[in-house]
Amino acid sequence: MPAAKNRPETELQSAAKLAPKAHDWVLEMEAYVPGKSSLDGVADPVKLSSNESIYGASPHAVEAYGAAAEKMLRYPDANSVALRTAIADVHGLDAEKIVCGTGSDELLTLLIHTYAGPGDDIIYSQYGFALYAVQANAVGATGVAVPNKNWVADVDGILEAVTEDTKLVFVDNPNNPTGAYVCWDEIQRLQANLPEDVLLVLDGAYAECVTAEDFDAGASLVEKYENVVMTRTFSKMYALAGLRVGWAYAPPAIIDVLNRVRMPFNVGVAAGPAAVEAVKDQAHLRAAVAFTAEWRDWMMTELTTLGLDVVDSQTNFLLVAFPTGNMCAAACNEYLMGKGYLVRALPALPDHLRISVGTAKQNKAVVGFIAEFLGNKPC
Repeated sequence: MPAAKNRPETELQSAAKLAPKAHDWVLEMEAYVPGKSSLDGVADPVKLSSNESIYGASPHAVEAYGAAAEKMLRYPDANSVALRTAIADVHGLDAEKIVCGTGSDELLTLLIHTYAGPGDDIIYSQYGFALYAVQANAVGATGVAVPNKNWVADVDGILEAVTEDTKLVFVDNPNNPTGAYVCWDEIQRLQANLPEDVLLVLDGAYAECVTAEDFDAGASLVEKYENVVMTRTFSKMYALAGLRVGWAYAPPAIIDVLNRVRMPFNVGVAAGPAAVEAVKDQAHLRAAVAFTAEWRDWMMTELTTLGLDVVDSQTNFLLVAFPTGNMCAAACNEYLMGKGYLVRALPALPDHLRISVGTAKQNKAVVGFIAEFLGNKPC
């Protein structure tokens, strides 16, 4: 075969047309953008941008992770039996209705890729987890962003948006990035009024954080209906974000589908045992939740005293509103980065910053820096 450089121009042009090409809708989509984790010129910035649990993982989980090192040459249990059993025992669930994943992100993604495609609609909140829109675009479906009501999913708005093309409805409860939550009565009302062929996904990434009495993550709906899935993660209050472990509770038919399409060995040989010990250590979890709630409430009070609007949060972060119209939030973000502190700027909410709960020292410092900023540059 002659070298490419000797081919006629028309043949080269023809070959170019035959090169591999992704779907048009994939080429047009934007990728998920995580919170900043580094700063130029700062060796060890204070990271309050990704809602990681500063309280840390259970010592038992850390020990289990280390002990797994000698097994790293082996594949993990493909079905995560020990982890599913531990989750079921702690939460009083049916282990056969649990599937584990590489974070809950994997399971959320698989639900979209399995149940939706071109011509289908996927509904989520306007200010909901960005992954929903990213993966809706990835499969060529239409993402329908319903405006939030009081910073949470608007049940009536979602129900009005449902059409015969709707395949999935996502509710991240509590909401990311607002921190607010939908009460249990409203979640039940949403499910009761959805068509039976529309899948309701209750994303409980921050469920462990919640202290409100009228909250429920949704397991009872999974057990009663065929169109509800609850997802959870070990990345937040269990402080295993770096291990990427999550799980879903779903009806048998949906579990069967997820097990068909998920990657084998998707929970690593060290991640699985660490997650088992983490979920067993509920005393450590309760301590982490108490610490988080104490400092979340302290930060909310202090920031409100500064004249800022703060969304009432049930998570390990706060959504803070700055005065509109003069790039105050962006300027404050730059000021904090100059002090070595990373918080989350939100393109969809340009007048807001999302701030994770840190250590006592970090919480006091970030509030102090914001006070300095407001004093030096009144908004």
